[in-house]
Parts: sequence; C-alpha cells; structure tokens
Amino acid sequence: MNTFHPLTVKHIDRSTPNSVIVTFDIPSNLKSEFKFIPGQYITIEKELNGEKLRRAYSICTDPTSREVAVGIKRMENGSFSKYANEILQVGDSLLVHPPQGRFVYNHKNTGDTIVGFAAGSGITPIMSILKTVIYKTNNQFVLVYGNKSVSEAMFYDELMDLVKKFPDRLTIHFVFSQQEEPNALYGRIESSTVSTIISEKSEGTDLEAFYVCGPEAMINTVSETLEKQGIAKNKIHFELFSSEPMLETNEAVEEGACKVTVLVDDEETVFLMDKKQTILTAALANQVDAPYSCQGGICSSCVAKVTEGKAVMDKNQILMDDEIEDGLILTCQAHPITNTISIDYDDV
Repeated sequence: MNTFHPLTVKHIDRSTPNSVIVTFDIPSNLKSEFKFIPGQYITIEKELNGEKLRRAYSICTDPTSREVAVGIKRMENGSFSKYANEILQVGDSLLVHPPQGRFVYNHKNTGDTIVGFAAGSGITPIMSILKTVIYKTNNQFVLVYGNKSVSEAMFYDELMDLVKKFPDRLTIHFVFSQQEEPNALYGRIESSTVSTIISEKSEGTDLEAFYVCGPEAMINTVSETLEKQGIAKNKIHFELFSSEPMLETNEAVEEGACKVTVLVDDEETVFLMDKKQTILTAALANQVDAPYSCQGGICSSCVAKVTEGKAVMDKNQILMDDEIEDGLILTCQAHPITNTISIDYDDV
C-alpha cells in the first residue's frame, strides 16, 4: 500500500523560467502499478540535507501517451521544488509512489462541455484531463487559466498548439494579473469572470462537469459562483494546490492521552498519543509506515477509516459529507476525542 519504487528520470523539459516537466521511465514490470486516471498525482520521496521529504505532484500527461510526467514549479522556500528545478538531472533516480487521488475525470462521450479553472501550477492535473477530453471523447473543453504573465504560464505553447488543432472543441481564456495581452483577460479569476464565461457556454450545450485547481481563495470564489449560477455541487470537483493557514485553534480537543490502534498493510500497531497531536504525527513518531505526502490537508494520501472511537479534523477540503459519515478522516488533520481509537489505512 505504501510502496515507493525507484524510477529513473527520462526527460526534464523547461516549461517556464521557474518550472520543469519531469518525465519518468516506467519499467515494464511496474507499468500496471503506474496506470493512472486523469487528474491523479504521484508522491515523490527524496532525502535532502538529512531530511526525508515527500511531495505530491499531479500527473500532466494523459493516459494514452503512456508517459508519467509531472510539472514542478519552483516555490519560495520549497526545498524539493528548488532541487528539481536546479539540480535534478536526466538519469537520476527518485522514489515514487504509484498514482493516487480523487480529483479524477472518467471520460464519457456525451458531446457535452467540460470546464476547467486553473491558476498557476494548478494547471498540471487539468492538462491531463483536458488532453483526455480532446483526444478520447467528442466533448468540448473550456479552460480558464490564470497566471501573472505569459512567461509564467506553464504549458502555454502546448495549449496554443492544441487550440489550433481543435478550434471547434477547445476554448481557452487566459487571465493575466501583471500583463495585458490581446485576446486575454486582465486581472484575476474572479466571480464576474466565472459568471460571464458560464453564461456564454451554457447556451446550446450542457455543462457536464467543472474541474477547479489552484489556491484556496480562487477555488472558493469559483465554487461559490458556480453554485449561485445553479450548478449542482456534484458537478464541481476541486483540488487545492495551496491552502490558507488555519487561524482557529482546535477547541474540540481536550487534554489527555489516547490509546491508538493503527492498521497499515495488515500490520497492527498500538501506542499512546497526546490528543493534541494529529494521528499521522503520532503514528510516524511510533514508526508506523503510514502513507502521507503534503501533511497539510491538501492531498488525500493520508486518508484512513475510524473503525472505533471518534476524531475531529482541523480542516477538510477533500472528503465529502457521506465519506466522513462512513468514518473517513485525513489523518494529518485528525485528533482523537475519545480515550481509545482504531484507525484502518487499508479499508479506504
């Protein structure tokens, strides 16, 4: 379940001055493990300066290409992203976990329209979905893509080529906040942007699904506007690429210890933890090989099921209400509120 495989870097392509596209060589014996659904991500593990890092990166290729590639944007104070952009070379080996994630597109030939909203590096999973729609279905795709400038826009040239190839099925609205460009919107992706584009596309075609990826503020703006426009919640899919820091404290968590039983890969571990800790932090401190990546409630690598006891989460932008009712939690955000709790990573 929590297996990382050494993969060799096959290609590194410079997408923008601050981002690279890294393609991996998948050995024949691992091809089935690395099959993916458009929108999924892989987790990369690397030790840098004596610290083990895990980072989740969305796959930007489509499944028909038989390539697994990710876009990595250099982030301020980002240890691994700096390494990937400045030091990583073709032929190097990285530990990679097979694809995961719930932000997925299962393609259907309906002739309807799929709409994507992306900002910054949030374009990476959208690229996989977009190319699948264009190459594997007869559906239309509308992309609203926000960046500071053309030079900061990952995949800009590839997107322009796709528009030329599929002018009747692919529409792209670029939005630049620090550069005025012909045939592009100036500013940020705001509520008015969403409303205008939806009103234009809703005439004469059904809007099948919406995929939104980027910073939390943009996702909230787009999602809230879509719902006000009458779009059903189950048509709106989103994935955070950055999250606002939490301001509130965990008032529901009392002081005290909790006896925890954790099941991972059919191995059971029992330990005591402080309820103020997250379950993931305590599990890792007790040498449990629990799955994780972002540790910030952004990805879904650490999802597990509570089979006994109760827990509360600091924040949740991923799990649906019915999943929470079924006992699913993000262990990087969850604290036990009972004196005993059982956590199952296998039954998810």
